[in-house]
Amino acid sequence: MKKELKPKQQEELLKTLKTRFDKNMSRHKGIDWAKVAARLESDSKKLWSLNEMEITGGEPDVVGFDKKSGEYIFYDCAAESPKGRRSICYDHEALEARKENKPEDSAIGMAADMGIEILTEDQYRALQELGEFDTKTSSWIGTPAAIRKLKGALFCDRRYNHVFVYHNGAESYYAARAFRGSLRV
Repeated sequence: MKKELKPKQQEELLKTLKTRFDKNMSRHKGIDWAKVAARLESDSKKLWSLNEMEITGGEPDVVGFDKKSGEYIFYDCAAESPKGRRSICYDHEALEARKENKPEDSAIGMAADMGIEILTEDQYRALQELGEFDTKTSSWIGTPAAIRKLKGALFCDRRYNHVFVYHNGAESYYAARAFRGSLRV
């Protein structure tokens, strides 16, 4: 599969991203859209990944700038977990372990296919500082190897104005659980 957008798709995506950027200035104080756009326009693979985030319901937006690397950081900023990524288990190992009622994919597998990273707990908590996310849904997060070795995985949500981190069997999946991703451009 070719991981590039057609010019019209690229134009539409950039327009969507700019509209979201302008509407949510509190997420990226001090960041200039023109610089973000220039960076995006020079990297067709990153644009393709952002489009994948968009079409699966993630509503990606700029949430920061890494001064050391010069990269802009995008997170999925949809109010609830992305609809196009729900009902998936944690990773490929968990997917293979299910003998029946297998989900279609896994969070780690989908993220890799999209060219993005699944949010870590720290990133998820930073996202929650920018608004209220996952008040009715939940999102898988990067899980430490020691937990994953024991067949577990972590997920988060926001309830009672508090961010909670939970555990589940990595092979489990629910209609209201997806994952949120990050992309550095």
